[in-house]
Amino acid sequence: MAQPDRAAESRKASVRSKVEHPFLIVKRDFGFTKNRYRGLAKNRNHLHVLFASANWVMRARAVALKG
Repeated sequence: MAQPDRAAESRKASVRSKVEHPFLIVKRDFGFTKNRYRGLAKNRNHLHVLFASANWVMRARAVALKG
């Protein structure tokens, strides 16, 4: 693998890890592994609340680590 390819793949992996972390929090901490059909508006609202909560959890953990 050429050096420019390696650098590009590294950048993509870095972005991917930052994007996938909130999904891990939602799945692991809030148990959102399966989705029920409640209507599109209700599902969208539920996901917005879950991701907002995930942001709070990640922020609280970051603050706790800093002390």
